Parts: sequence; C-alpha cells; structure tokens
Amino acid sequence: MAEIDKVAWILLADGRILSTRSQGKDVWYLPGGKREPGESDRDTLRREIAEELSVEVDAESAVHVGTFSAPAHGHAAGVTVRMTCYTAGYRGKLAAAAEIAETAWLGYADRHRVSAVDRIIFDHLRAAGLLR
Repeated sequence: MAEIDKVAWILLADGRILSTRSQGKDVWYLPGGKREPGESDRDTLRREIAEELSVEVDAESAVHVGTFSAPAHGHAAGVTVRMTCYTAGYRGKLAAAAEIAETAWLGYADRHRVSAVDRIIFDHLRAAGLLR
C-alpha cells in the first residue's frame, strides 16, 4: 500500500479555513504539499506555502494540529495520503501562485467540495469548535 506524505497549513479566520484549488482540479485542498527528501515538517510547510501562496510562514510559531490519513484523491485504489497539519503565523499578502488556480475561505457547509482527507480534518476542526 503506497502512502503520500504531505504537510498542510491550517489557516482559520472567522470560523472558515483557507483552501486552495489547483489548476485543472475539481476539488479543494488545504494548502501544503509533499515533503522532499530530508525535509522536516516545518521546512516542507515553509517551502510549500511560499510556492503556493506567496507568503512566508513563521515556522517557529508552527503548532501541530494533528495527522490524518485517507484514500488519496485522484490516485489508484490503495494509495493513501497522510497529512500532517500545522497552524502558523505568516508574513506577506496571500496570493495564489504556481499550480494554484484560486483560494477560498471555506466553512463546514463546503465539506463536500474537498478531498477525503480534508473532510476528516474539517470534521476534527468542527468538533473542536474552530470551523463553522
């Protein structure tokens, strides 16, 4: 069974979560991406968010929210994604870059629009009273 190792950024505001849609994709994902060989979680978070959203994540302020697994969207049966999630402060102005077509602030009612692993994360955040 193959597993995709990803690190994601949880950015919440007014009960909504920042989500991204990549070029040519039909679902929304939390910002972040795959770890490169030898990278720590915080290094991956910093690099991926700079590439996708043009801001600098303050990796020193990163707080682990949880690690979640689910079938990987758009991959063969048996492939899972493991998403290690962090909150963190940032500097700069959020702007879609690289493969990101658009960003949106999603609420729990948008759960059906996100990937399987993101649905689990939405449930976790809702249960914690952080996502409305």
